[in-house]
Amino acid sequence: MRDPERDSGTPPVHAPDIPRGPGRRRTPPPARTGGPAAADPSGPGTGARPAEPGARRRRPGRPALLAAVAALVTAVACSAPAGPHRADGDAPGSGKSADRAGRGPSPEGIWRMDGYGTLVVIKGRSLKSYDITAVSCLPGTLTGTRTGAADAHGSVFTSGDAAPVSVTPEGKDRARLSLADNVGRRVLHRTGALPGRCRTSPPRDPRAVFDVFWQTYAENYPFFRAKHIDWAAVRDRHRPRVTAKTTDGELFAVLREMIEPLHDAHTRLVASEDLWFAGTRPGTVLPTPGSMARTDKAIAANLGPGVRLRHWAGGKLSYADLPGRIGYFRVTQFAGYTEKGDYAGDVAELDRALDAVFTKARTHGPAALRGLIVDLRLNGGGADPLGLRIASRLTDRPYPAYTKRARNDPHDPGKFTAPQPIRVAPHRGPAYTGPLTVLTGRLTISAGETFTQALMERTPAPVRIGENTQGVFSDTLGRTLPNGWSFALPNEEFLTSDGRTFDGGGIPPAIRTPVFTEGELTAHRDSALTRARALLARRPPGR
Repeated sequence: MRDPERDSGTPPVHAPDIPRGPGRRRTPPPARTGGPAAADPSGPGTGARPAEPGARRRRPGRPALLAAVAALVTAVACSAPAGPHRADGDAPGSGKSADRAGRGPSPEGIWRMDGYGTLVVIKGRSLKSYDITAVSCLPGTLTGTRTGAADAHGSVFTSGDAAPVSVTPEGKDRARLSLADNVGRRVLHRTGALPGRCRTSPPRDPRAVFDVFWQTYAENYPFFRAKHIDWAAVRDRHRPRVTAKTTDGELFAVLREMIEPLHDAHTRLVASEDLWFAGTRPGTVLPTPGSMARTDKAIAANLGPGVRLRHWAGGKLSYADLPGRIGYFRVTQFAGYTEKGDYAGDVAELDRALDAVFTKARTHGPAALRGLIVDLRLNGGGADPLGLRIASRLTDRPYPAYTKRARNDPHDPGKFTAPQPIRVAPHRGPAYTGPLTVLTGRLTISAGETFTQALMERTPAPVRIGENTQGVFSDTLGRTLPNGWSFALPNEEFLTSDGRTFDGGGIPPAIRTPVFTEGELTAHRDSALTRARALLARRPPGR
């Protein structure tokens, strides 16, 4: 889904990408300079070019804010979503008997997913999905073809270079679904048949579009109370404005007005290449090519003369040895590391970089690092497991990263799926276990934030320096409306060990400094980096 990565140059222009499947992240595509924040606040996003029809399926989804950040750090490209799939005329088999090889229950059948508003249909070698609410059932974009035969470990489904999806039965009426580029798993329950509304084409009437949009948020969005939004009142206020004669422009304006007050960077609405909206937290200023060039100069000036940055993954991963045996590791994205754009390739390229950075010489012995700076201030997110992979190189003992859960009651935003503890497992090889500082800011987004959270219970604990992160942790639910428009929303929480979530306000720093402000850039100053270096220089070299 991407063009070859470049270390410099002007990023190509694309529309905000749309996520695929229930709650998946993706590599962000480039957005026009300034992104949605540059648009007139009373009008839609502007000037983007859509992906080409027929392009291969995209990786997991995140909104245009994230796209704009990553696009201005490194140039990537995007693809069109997978086309919709019609329901089969006959329901798949019940799957209650063992598969042909006699190796356990077959995954074939119709499954309801806990949370995520999704039905999964497995028939033969095919996996399809449907996005459901109380008023709708539309073809989903989570699809795949089984590779190899099902066995006791389940079935693996692939589609293009998208990360594999595995379905593993746990008895005849329960299964788990795992996405290779997500953390955790989804629980599936066998169900009898598709709802009747899944077998008919939905009306394209503007009122039906409104109802599906409102209902999807009503059943899945978990943060109304935290954001002081009465969603029922939102419906009562806006629904009378929509009639059978409402134009596309008028309908888009209504839907945008409904979600804009959420100030949520994991929300988006895309009607066309020229008509789209993506949320942001108040006060977020997206970078421009000019500001990025100034940022790079400020960082270079504060790294010092003669410091050489090594680059991997098209510039998304960088490392330098600083005087005083301090390491500087910059991560600007957790996806898009290779030209092919597949998750397996991302893993391999990340491991190649980590092997080069965390050598035996840097992690053990008299020349080992005294301290390490991890710079996430311009991180557009990506795949959470890649962040855990880096965390595994920063510890020699397992510890809890966070707990993940999804909203699981259409009528109660306070009810969730069973919490799934996610842990950091030590790498089998050299690992850095010494003092650590983490630089964060408002453009530390999504997977950049889950990685930050995954380091919080490390020993010794890292010192966070800079500003609060953006405050969006959930994977995103990508949905299609009856008229063909696309939208996305979050539906998950990532909790600390004591049950806190940082959604909305973001993870705060322990030491607050300016991050790439006009004053900092004008003076070629980087207060966060300078503070981190001073802090680590004062610390004893012992582990």
